[in-house]
Amino acid sequence: MRSEKKKLEQKSPEEQPAYSITEASRYLSIPPATLRSWVAGRKYSTGSGPKFFRPIIQLPGDARAGLSFVNLVEAHVLDAIRRHHHVPLSKIREAIHYLRKHFSSTHPLAEPRFQTDGIDLFVEKFGQLINVTHSGQIALRELLEAHLHRVGHDATGNAVRLYPFTRKRDLDEPKVVVIDPYISYGRPVLVGTGIPTAVVAERYKAGESIDELAEDYGRSRKEIEEAIRCELWLEAA
Repeated sequence: MRSEKKKLEQKSPEEQPAYSITEASRYLSIPPATLRSWVAGRKYSTGSGPKFFRPIIQLPGDARAGLSFVNLVEAHVLDAIRRHHHVPLSKIREAIHYLRKHFSSTHPLAEPRFQTDGIDLFVEKFGQLINVTHSGQIALRELLEAHLHRVGHDATGNAVRLYPFTRKRDLDEPKVVVIDPYISYGRPVLVGTGIPTAVVAERYKAGESIDELAEDYGRSRKEIEEAIRCELWLEAA
């Protein structure tokens, strides 16, 4: 137990467990039960008795400790796959295992290489597993690219920023809100600031106007509106 705790303490902020399954599901607008099956696995019944689906996303520790920022990025990308093709988790696991082997990586969906040759490798393997049409492969590739466009990397290529969807996953959504493990403990803030969207939304719900908040924070109306939209979207998710 102590050695496991020491290993976690040595990990970088983006690899530390920081988000509960419930919290992560809100930020990503993914049903908690779905996210739980991705990170903790799930039991299912068969004619020969109960079986267990192993997790697709590898957490830094026990599921009760929560997801890391890197796990958020993985789930964000995985969500694009599941939304386009509602296929068994076993098939997705096979495709991701293929990437792990090719990249020698524990988190291939969060790898910067995934945005280059990784997408083509995944789509090709995924298409073979579920017999998807060529047009379906193109659509999946475009959806993956749209999701990856909302992931920011540092100079070494590590994923360190996630711009969560705050509307209906429009491909041209503005990047006004960001989740950064180095800012505000990894909670959503307005881009370029340390202003938590939750605080802005709470003040708005308490009766302060958008104009008052914009003046107080020295931000534009658009930014304040997006912060509020982010939190209202999370509450509705």
